Amino acid sequence: MISPLANVHPKARIGKNVTIEAFATIYEDVEIGDDTFIHPNAVIYPDTIIGKGCKIFPGAIIGIVNQDLKYRGEKSNTVIGNNTVIREYVTIHKGTADRMTTKVGDNCLIMCYTHLGHDCIVGNNVIIANNGSLAGHITVEDFVVIEGVVAAQQFVRIGAHSFVAGASLVRKSIPPYVRVAREPLQFIGVNTIGLNRRGFDKEVIKQIEDIYRIIFVRGHNLSNALEIVENEMPDTEIRKQILDFIKSQKDGIIKGI
Repeated sequence: MISPLANVHPKARIGKNVTIEAFATIYEDVEIGDDTFIHPNAVIYPDTIIGKGCKIFPGAIIGIVNQDLKYRGEKSNTVIGNNTVIREYVTIHKGTADRMTTKVGDNCLIMCYTHLGHDCIVGNNVIIANNGSLAGHITVEDFVVIEGVVAAQQFVRIGAHSFVAGASLVRKSIPPYVRVAREPLQFIGVNTIGLNRRGFDKEVIKQIEDIYRIIFVRGHNLSNALEIVENEMPDTEIRKQILDFIKSQKDGIIKGI
């Protein structure tokens, strides 16, 4: 159902069973998937794709031109996956020449007043709580939980299944499977609660804990710690994932205990 008081451009592509309530604005070159619900006063700007079964709450602004001073109007877009909820007054800016897109995956919950800057890539099943602020070019991998009032600087990467405590300042990348808190931000443990909830085997969780004990707890410098992990820990997919993540972060990772 599209309210007669909604402003929907005739060139917008609207799926089946879509609700667009009064005073929402949908620009041209917007695609909205089946069964999506757009609340009043939400604004969807051009070159935006909204997936199926999404809920966009009042005041959300998706796909608006970014704030990057280097942006020259290149054709970029914004993509929201299926079954994602975007709450009140969230702002999501379109991409630039860096990645050409800003993307949020499937089954995400982006809570009130969160800002996702240009060229952010957010994975599937991610939760970002109220007043989160992600600068441009950030990657958030699958199943990350970011508590409220977290600010992350540009180009950092937040690894899968990690947990970021509220009011944290993220200046360095966060490896997968960990919990981080304090100022400056540091490792405070493995995200065992989240991993248990998602059905990870106990032996896999123990291996993750053993790897991060070497990296963050025993006092080794990072290069030595990574060498010890390679030489002493079983060669598994989990070990490879953690090592590959850390080695790929040119600007470094968060500190240990």
